Amino acid sequence: MSTVANPTYRQRVGYQAGLLGGFAMVAAAMLVMGDIATRDAIQQRQAEDLLASLAQVIPPDLHDNDLLADTLTLQTPDGEVIVYRALEGLTVSGVAFETVGQGYGGAIRVLLGVDKDGRILGARVLAHTETPGLGDKIEVDRDDWILDFDGKSLGEPPPERWAVKKDGGDFDQFSGATITPRAVVKSVKQGLELFAAHRDALTASAVQQTATAD
Repeated sequence: MSTVANPTYRQRVGYQAGLLGGFAMVAAAMLVMGDIATRDAIQQRQAEDLLASLAQVIPPDLHDNDLLADTLTLQTPDGEVIVYRALEGLTVSGVAFETVGQGYGGAIRVLLGVDKDGRILGARVLAHTETPGLGDKIEVDRDDWILDFDGKSLGEPPPERWAVKKDGGDFDQFSGATITPRAVVKSVKQGLELFAAHRDALTASAVQQTATAD
């Protein structure tokens, strides 16, 4: 009776390995199917979130195009930078791109909007791992500190004043969290320098871009 209830082949290593492999294949197939089923929805949500962030750094009245459809890619020593261009007809009115600073807790990703003259339209923190209650004041939902960048450029204030007040600059720091605002100020300044270095390419009209591409 015990042999029938528990056949000897079930005790073999090959059988157990095959059974385990079968379960693994079924689980993997289910994961793949789940990924395929949710991929489009996830991408759509990511696109919506990005558009919402872009709207905060490039005012809607400055463009009549789809920002996600009109992009350029810059090659920099730190890697590729995707630039979203705001167009009024075929004229570039502004651009937005991501710049990264190194804060106390790690990388701080900042989305920077700049008009065609190199003046900041807006800056928003996309992600960070700074200390809650201190470093998170860089988030516009928690503090209006980051709005102080609006209207600034490399000449206003002068380059040497692009620092927190503790370092002799024009920007406020947070009590107990100087490293965080210092990192954001530095990354925003670097973003303006990046724009200045590639201004001609970034602000070329859509007609010129097409001609160049051909």
